[in-house]
This record gives sequence, C-alpha cells and structure tokens, in this order.
Amino acid sequence: MDAILKDLNLRYETDVALGAMTWYGVGGPAKVLAHPSSPQQLAALTARCSETQTPIYVLGAGANLLVRDEGVTGVVVKLDDPAFRQLRIDKDTVTVGAGYDLAKLVLETAKVGLGGLECLAGIPATVGGAVRMNAGGAFGDTGRCVNRVQVMDQGGEVYYRDRDDLVFGYRKSNIAARFITEVEFELTPDDDEALMKRVKEVFAYKTASQPLRDHSAGCAFKNPPPEVGASAGQLVDRAGLKSFRIGNAEVSQQHANFIIAHKGATATDILAVMTHVQEVVAEKFGVQLEREVVVWP
Repeated sequence: MDAILKDLNLRYETDVALGAMTWYGVGGPAKVLAHPSSPQQLAALTARCSETQTPIYVLGAGANLLVRDEGVTGVVVKLDDPAFRQLRIDKDTVTVGAGYDLAKLVLETAKVGLGGLECLAGIPATVGGAVRMNAGGAFGDTGRCVNRVQVMDQGGEVYYRDRDDLVFGYRKSNIAARFITEVEFELTPDDDEALMKRVKEVFAYKTASQPLRDHSAGCAFKNPPPEVGASAGQLVDRAGLKSFRIGNAEVSQQHANFIIAHKGATATDILAVMTHVQEVVAEKFGVQLEREVVVWP
C-alpha cells in the first residue's frame, strides 16, 4: 500500500482502528486512512486507487456506519482537512465543504436567520454524508434545500450536479460519484430567534424519543413503503423484539429501530441482531426490512 501512496505527498496512517471513529464504537481497522489536504490531492489519490483497482471508502461522521470486525482493506478517505470544511454565506446562499459538521451548520444558519436546515437538528453527520443519503427525519430532509453539489468521480474528475439534475428520495439520492466535495444550499430568510427555538424543539423531541446516550448508528432499518401501514420501529416492536439481545448488542427498549452496542459488543453481535430482526419481521408480517446502516465492507 505504501508503494501506491508514497509519491502523492499525502498524509495517511496505516492499520487504524475505525471503531473509535464510528458511533457504534466497534469494528476492525482500516488498512490505510488518508487525509487529503486539497481537492488536487484527493483527485490524485482517487485516480491512483482507480488505476491500481484499490478499494476506496469515504468516512464522514461515522454515525450511520458499522465496520465489520475484520476491518477493511484498501483506502479509507476522511475529508477532515480545513480545505473541505469551509463555510461561505452570501445572502440566502450557503456554500459549505462536504467535511463540515451538519449539527454546526444547522446552528450557524439558524443564528444568522436562514431557515431550511433547522429540521435536521440532532442528526449527526457531515454535510457530504447527509446530502448523499438525504438524511432527515419526521421534520424534513436535507435534499429539499440543496441547490448544487460539487462531486468528484473515481478518476478524479470534478463536476457539478445542479438542482434540476438531482433527485432526492427517502434516505437516498441519485448522486453516484465517489466523492461529494462541496454543497450549495438555498435557504429562506427568517427570524433568528424563532429558528433557534425550532432547533431546540426538534432536538428535544429526538432526545426524548431516541436512545441518543447509547452507542448506536441511529435507525437500523429504513421504513417500509407507506402501504405497509407501520414504520420499521413499529414492526420490530410488534414482533416482540425490544430488548432482544445477542452477545452485547441489543434492540433498544426506548426505540425498537435502534440497535445498541453495550460495552464489549462486536460488529458480529450487531449484525446478528439485525439479521434476526429481519428474519422475524419477515416471518410475522411478510415485510423485508432494509438496513439503513451502512456496513463495511
């Protein structure tokens, strides 16, 4: 791996424990964790990985991620350099780097009286990750405010996707490029005090209804289509699976769509609980739950 990266003038680490960088706190190591300091370095890195057929992964806030215990080969990229965490506000247009913290962006825009992102309060993510998966909840989603996205493909080519070319659905988007590097939001002028009050209300709702103090990756499963008539959490609850446990992984008693990693849990424990939940819900209700948590590899 050193032979692939050594001439790129790039900061990187080898055999890095990824678990501590995820909200689950479990999982194996990354063969390489790279920290590009410019779009040019990122382009050179991704082009090199493409040329050598080296797998490449993108690590954001680690909030919606489970790394298997054996870890990942290839290169994991983290856009944590200031070059990818810039914020510019021009009237109602906000341009922000993909590595910027979403929770911080929600607060910054609310404080200056720009509405649209307050519905995302309490969602842990980087901006790039939130846009790619159209992060959201009961109060709204990310995609509705996105005007333009700068992306980089596997070969290192940079281009833009504009609003009329973007499609956002439930926990997904049509952005296929390997990297999102920058996002432009179009927000709406509003009263800053009212927006901050709304942020606090949304966060209070999440705190009361979700096990935010426990190690989890948020909702384990996507909600099924509306015609099913129940959310994923409701189906898991009706199946009698709250508090179901394998090893040190457990279905949350507070919210059945959260799988908690207790001290000593492994990724294998968590995956086993997920699989059991899917099997029981399918048997009882004929519904195939789809994982919302991303699993590497």
